[in-house]
Amino acid sequence: MRDALVARDPAIETQTVDSYRYAASIFAKVVADGYIGMVKTVPQAYRILYDRVERAKHVPAARRFVNRYTAANLRRLVEERKPDLVVCTHAFPCGVMSEYKRQFDPVLPVVGIVTDFVVHPFWIYGNIDVYAVATPEMRAMLASRGVAPERVLLSGIPIDTRFGRSRLPVDALRAELDLPRDKPIVLIMGGGVGIGPLEGMMRALGGVDVPLAAAVIVGRNSALERRVTAAAERTAYPLRVFGFVNNVFDYMHASDVLLTKSGGLTSSEALAARVPLILVKPLPGPEERNTRYLVTRGAALRARDEAEMTAAVRDVLTSRERRTSLTQNATPLRHPEAAIHVADRILELLETATQRPTTGTWAVSP
Repeated sequence: MRDALVARDPAIETQTVDSYRYAASIFAKVVADGYIGMVKTVPQAYRILYDRVERAKHVPAARRFVNRYTAANLRRLVEERKPDLVVCTHAFPCGVMSEYKRQFDPVLPVVGIVTDFVVHPFWIYGNIDVYAVATPEMRAMLASRGVAPERVLLSGIPIDTRFGRSRLPVDALRAELDLPRDKPIVLIMGGGVGIGPLEGMMRALGGVDVPLAAAVIVGRNSALERRVTAAAERTAYPLRVFGFVNNVFDYMHASDVLLTKSGGLTSSEALAARVPLILVKPLPGPEERNTRYLVTRGAALRARDEAEMTAAVRDVLTSRERRTSLTQNATPLRHPEAAIHVADRILELLETATQRPTTGTWAVSP
């Protein structure tokens, strides 16, 4: 998002703030550790909690208290840095900034960017100036909760525009990335915090009865990288393991199929890159909803276990009809220019905020 803003207006200054730093320390710890612990050990309990909160008609009292507390803690920072606009990419800071506007500065523009294919009620507040969403269904849901249509931008999920176009032909990309050029490539992603079933995905590929090679991207998780690298030594097919890479778009453009969890950003990147998408073991909550939406639209396949992973990969690699169907169904959901559209809307808001000093925008992350 920052790159798109600066590309549109090089004079814009952006800053990123971790809003959890300004929440009560016990709350931040419960959110960070409690979420990971629940989805690892009792995912069904988290699923029930998520569904119950989604059906609630009002923001719970505890959430209101946390928003007020965090908004008050943010006040000095906001008054010192004097942002012209705040962008929130998570429901928590969106609620905090809504409370901040209510208490301290009702004219400060705030934009909420929803980075999933569903929108949870925790995102929805009456004084957020613009919501950027991925689907018409999300826009309809916001409207049903009283958000005016002019406050909703149907943009897609903002991603790097380079996912939308390959900079080199496939063979050249594979040569540059040191990937085999004589076999289909399966790209495996997910599990950066150790939850994703990367080793199960690797085992599943061993059952595919057509030649293939694979690449695994584990991100910034050194323990996971060591574990996956050790497991890679036991595979019967060519496999390379990568830690953090800053050119995921190249790997997607070089691949024939992607096995991954259903995070909104990764799914949007895959749709933009036109790589067939197989979704594996979504976490309760948004990932389950993302999976349901994409599979229902025919833009992705779902594999619930290793046997289904094996069958799905084989299907994609051997069936031109299946690949064509996935690609065609994904086309309406492709938004490689989403970040540019959101940047343009942000610039429009900045132009109308003439009563504030022009120092740039400001991003608040979870």
